[in-house]
Amino acid sequence: MNFSEVVFDMEDLRIYGRLPRGVVVVHGGPGARGDMAPVARELSKRWGVLEPLQTATSVQGQVEELKTALETAGDLPATLIGFSWGAWLVFILAAEYPALVKKLILVGSGPFEERRAAEIAETRLSRLADEVREVVESIARILESSENVGPEEKNAAMARMGALFSKIDAYDPASVPIEYDCRADVFQAVWKEAAELRRTGELLELGKRIDSPVVAIHGEYDPHPAEGVGRPLSAVLKSFRFVLLENCGHAPWIERRAKEKFYEILEEELK
Repeated sequence: MNFSEVVFDMEDLRIYGRLPRGVVVVHGGPGARGDMAPVARELSKRWGVLEPLQTATSVQGQVEELKTALETAGDLPATLIGFSWGAWLVFILAAEYPALVKKLILVGSGPFEERRAAEIAETRLSRLADEVREVVESIARILESSENVGPEEKNAAMARMGALFSKIDAYDPASVPIEYDCRADVFQAVWKEAAELRRTGELLELGKRIDSPVVAIHGEYDPHPAEGVGRPLSAVLKSFRFVLLENCGHAPWIERRAKEKFYEILEEELK
């Protein structure tokens, strides 16, 4: 992985609750800045919470950016709650900077094995009506285009794709506003590197360097296959627990039937 210069801006860090600030929520995407805000607000009723908004366009850049946010405003070691891509990011950070991490909580993580990755698209496509599939394909063409498509148009396309996938990936969602700010340039640059880390096995191998306890929370309806998370992590981590939530998709906090259980688990893990 290549190191990149990290320029940390306090405007890219949201702070909730009272001291100490020992809980950190890390958003998905990459580039879906702010999608963990509802979780941060709920947890801040009892704990001090940091919500860093990642801007770096490389995996190592995002690791260093997160490290700087923790060292600037966090009470360390901290409990890191990473969602989707954020689960991978906190996993990588814990391997590289173990002294910063008290515990990892991985929510809706992507699979850690390449052989399970194709199942995500297959599951999503199986849930799409033909007319929605055409919309998804048209948005994908915008995101993949390198000609006559500006950054704002790509950001808007990523936001539309995110809204569609939020519905596809959910089991029984409540009506909640989408709060995050999409950055397509971050997604395209970081995801390319992250996917390669998984393909080569380097991502999973990092787990052997993680000393802190790790808990994975996963919805049974999540298109990201649960077996691609629980089985490989149990083989490499020193302390690991896997929780499968029934009647739950990718983002547990928007689910009518799983939200309460999700927050009960977080509360227990944060005690």
